[in-house]
Amino acid sequence: MKKTFLIEGMHCASCARNIEISIKKIKGVESVSVNFATSKAHIEYNSERISFQKIIDAIKESGYRVVKNEKSLENAEEKEYREAKKKVWLSGIFTTIIMVLMMIDMFVFDIPYYFPIIVFLGIPIIFFAGWKTHISAFKSVIRLSPNMDTLVSLGSIVPYTLSLLAFFFPVQAFVEMATTILTLHLVGRYLEAKARGKASDAIRKLISLGAKKARILVNGVEKEIPIEDLRVGDIMIVKPGEKIPTDGEIIKGESSIDESMATGESFPLEKHKGDSVLGSTINKNGLLQIKATKVGKDTFLSQIIKLVEECQGSKIPIQEFADRITGYFVPTILLLALGAFASWLLFPNFHIAIVEFFNLPWSNPSAPILTLAILAATAVLVISCPCALGLATPTALMVGSGLGAQRGILIRKGEAIQTMKDIKLIVFDKTGTITKGKPEVTDIVELGMEKDEILLYAASLENSSEHPLASAIIEKAKSMGIKLKEVKKFKAISGMGIEGIINKKNVLVGNRKFLDAKKIQYKKFINEQEKLEDEAKTAMFVIINAKVKGIIAVADTLKENSKKAVQEIEKMGIKTAMITGDNQRTAKAIAKKIGIDYVISDVLPQGKVEEVIELQKKYGLVAMVGDGINDAPALKQANVGIAMGTGTDVAIEAADITIVRGDISLVASSIRLSNATFRKIKQNYFWAWFYNAVAIPAAFLGLLHPMIGAAAMAASSLNVVLNSLRLKKAKI
Repeated sequence: MKKTFLIEGMHCASCARNIEISIKKIKGVESVSVNFATSKAHIEYNSERISFQKIIDAIKESGYRVVKNEKSLENAEEKEYREAKKKVWLSGIFTTIIMVLMMIDMFVFDIPYYFPIIVFLGIPIIFFAGWKTHISAFKSVIRLSPNMDTLVSLGSIVPYTLSLLAFFFPVQAFVEMATTILTLHLVGRYLEAKARGKASDAIRKLISLGAKKARILVNGVEKEIPIEDLRVGDIMIVKPGEKIPTDGEIIKGESSIDESMATGESFPLEKHKGDSVLGSTINKNGLLQIKATKVGKDTFLSQIIKLVEECQGSKIPIQEFADRITGYFVPTILLLALGAFASWLLFPNFHIAIVEFFNLPWSNPSAPILTLAILAATAVLVISCPCALGLATPTALMVGSGLGAQRGILIRKGEAIQTMKDIKLIVFDKTGTITKGKPEVTDIVELGMEKDEILLYAASLENSSEHPLASAIIEKAKSMGIKLKEVKKFKAISGMGIEGIINKKNVLVGNRKFLDAKKIQYKKFINEQEKLEDEAKTAMFVIINAKVKGIIAVADTLKENSKKAVQEIEKMGIKTAMITGDNQRTAKAIAKKIGIDYVISDVLPQGKVEEVIELQKKYGLVAMVGDGINDAPALKQANVGIAMGTGTDVAIEAADITIVRGDISLVASSIRLSNATFRKIKQNYFWAWFYNAVAIPAAFLGLLHPMIGAAAMAASSLNVVLNSLRLKKAKI
């Protein structure tokens, strides 16, 4: 069983790691992924072996809490945010007073009872504003899983407590340093929480798009009800300018609908009776009666939210590696801090020589060795930042998937972000992907009869047929205002054609086999037919009283952006291929139109998976784009499966990425989005590693004051989040 739920109380990436370790210990849990940035956990477990309550209990024992829903988490986060703000104000005011008094005492005049005063002023900072940090640190040590709070607590409460010895012995006091470190930590956490909230805006915006109420018809009377009470089959009344409450079908009226929230398409679409509409889209100008077809979790908007949440909660390979490193980070820092303390005591001359060489303004090599050892150990503790490493991937993934959702690109699996940028070949299914998937009449060739008459006889005869191409001919006739005639003695010959009597005339519509069987002369018109077939069109002769009177060509026409999209992908250095069940002649004709050289034709639905496997052997990483039920296995087999949102639910379920409005040009956009998002992830990791790689050795050697370290630590996490937010400006 799969389950996604929310966890309250995580303060850093180490917290997420500790929760994962606790859950993995439970027998029956198959996989677990805890995302610090989104406060979400995704697990797969055997429900026959363990209950979900056991997992909840394990999380509770780890010091965290499972919350019921997004609203509960929002309330908890809002409460935590308000508390963080209060703590920042409390610690900020008292720290400012301490720093001002320190400056006066150092540079203006000696303040009487200065030390007792600052010790007293430090109490609200260390023991009130920092209380939760110390409790979290204590619990983490008890559970043998130290986290970021452990480092901050040791870097503040220990120096503050040691300073109390100054009341009895002539030793260095660290009150100013301890209070400043904790205050900077609280400021950093406050700013980070604020920035992280912006990174998760995409989900919140999607949730807020949903309508809150619906107006329905009950026994002919309009009644307003909460959206939760809406049921499938209810008739909704939607006035101009209102949101459509849920997915449905128009049963009365016509209007233009703004579907930009779902498809990213800025232009409203004209909708008429019988057309389907999406919930939360906006009715622009007409009064509509809409029959509800999907409600609650089944709606299109709910599915979008589900896909985005799945992406934001998933982990990509690069993050798995970083998480393993983060798991050892805090214990390593604790050992380094002890090492720094011991090294200063054992090799003071070595360290003092280095400090004197750099001669930094905040360094004081003449201070007692014990003081310098404490400063170095504290600096190592507070300057290290595992949070920056833990936030590097999830924040970029949150912003990237949100940006994609706004443009009509839904990334279901975060791994696709890392893989898509390295794809070597994209294979497109033909029908419904490159083409519209709906046959249309493309040509009417006059061979002794006017076009209107040819279409009249052909459409009237096809009106009794169940052939897939019949609807295209009938649709064309209706669009030209042609009224169909009654057909007598209708007969269909499978694989050949149809015949019947219209206005006492014997009418046939069919292929060459049909004409040969009926011994009708058509050889002089064969060039006309073959020319159309070379253009990937199905050409049918129209016969009246045993004489050829015209040819009607029907084709599944190309989507408007197919050619441009393929050219764009090829320019990126990615090869393209087309796979179809059509014969080679037809397939090559379509591929030629859009610029695809590699054509795989005459492929049965079950053969698509084998073809994808062969392409993977030849090219390496392969993406598959499709929309049908028969594409689902191939989408799964491909390194990245891309489903057209206009296709079937099965194909969408099997895919890693869904293109909402079925616009093939968004495949190129998804590649650009992948590149932009992964570039941010790499930048985040670079700065996080660079910061720690430079700062920790400098702190160890005594070149960084702990107060500077605390400020730098807060800035590094904030920098990672802000860098991810810059992804919102990416052009995809």
